[in-house]
Amino acid sequence: MSETSRNPLLRVVPGPTDINANGHIFGGWVLSQMDLAGGIAASQRSRGPVATVAIERMEFIAPINIRDLISVYAEVERVGRTSMGVRIEVTATRDRGATEVKVTEGLFTFVALDEQHRPRPVDPPATNQEGPPIR
Repeated sequence: MSETSRNPLLRVVPGPTDINANGHIFGGWVLSQMDLAGGIAASQRSRGPVATVAIERMEFIAPINIRDLISVYAEVERVGRTSMGVRIEVTATRDRGATEVKVTEGLFTFVALDEQHRPRPVDPPATNQEGPPIR
């Protein structure tokens, strides 16, 4: 991820209901936080609503503990006609801020949606000043 994207889109502390049987945070909980942050990045890039269509890759690197502060970073990595690839990284700050650990990362694909919830171009067609879109 580039340095310009180092401001987290989400920061959250998991709660007691987010713990699995091993005492760590559920992977599904982390996945949902990643999906939220990725959706924000994709929606900003496409200037409209988006939907998650694929998780191309996701890797759990380290467990998340109950008192960790989770930061979720997302950056649009590639743009197609209607879809965007968003790289998402999650870090955990622990030990009262003394330690930051990368806990997971992934590549998600989002599709820009129109008013009928169908795929639409991420970048709308250019228009001339006199009429309909130029194709």
